[in-house]
Amino acid sequence: MFVRLNLATKPLISERRFFAGATVLGVIAGMLFVGLGWRFYELRKADAAMRSTTQATEAEIERVSAQRQELERFFAQQENAGLQERAKFTMGVIEARSFNWTEMFMDLERTLPPGVHVIRIEPKLEKGTVSLQFTVGAATEEAKLKMLQAFEDSKSFSHVELMGEKSGFGQPGADPLTLDFKAVYSTSGA
Repeated sequence: MFVRLNLATKPLISERRFFAGATVLGVIAGMLFVGLGWRFYELRKADAAMRSTTQATEAEIERVSAQRQELERFFAQQENAGLQERAKFTMGVIEARSFNWTEMFMDLERTLPPGVHVIRIEPKLEKGTVSLQFTVGAATEEAKLKMLQAFEDSKSFSHVELMGEKSGFGQPGADPLTLDFKAVYSTSGA
């Protein structure tokens, strides 16, 4: 049996490619490890910041809830029960005074066509809009149609709804046609 023996100073099989590949692979793995480690560190830091923000927000919510309960107990007391009623009344007065009624009536005057006049008007102010219930008298059927078309085309009035129509023929001094309708006047559209 023959055994191959290499007596040269240099081995016949070189492991250099293996060591170079392992070194490159090790460097890439090391860089990947450092990158992922840094990303993990950043995520942990962001998580800690988020937790502290959440705790601060929860503490603020608890503080505001406690303050709200204290105010509810305060207003539930017998001597303070009327304060809310007076506050609502005061806010209603302020809202009514801040609404420009003159502008609304000027828009109404511009919208009404000839041959139509207002008999009765009931305005109700609700959060910047006015719900109006009208009773108008029209001289002719054509004037009635012009009035309804003018309200529908108006930028100031919307949600026009005809409630009823009465004929006044045969009654002395009465309008030939009487209409009841609703409309909404918005301050933003004026």
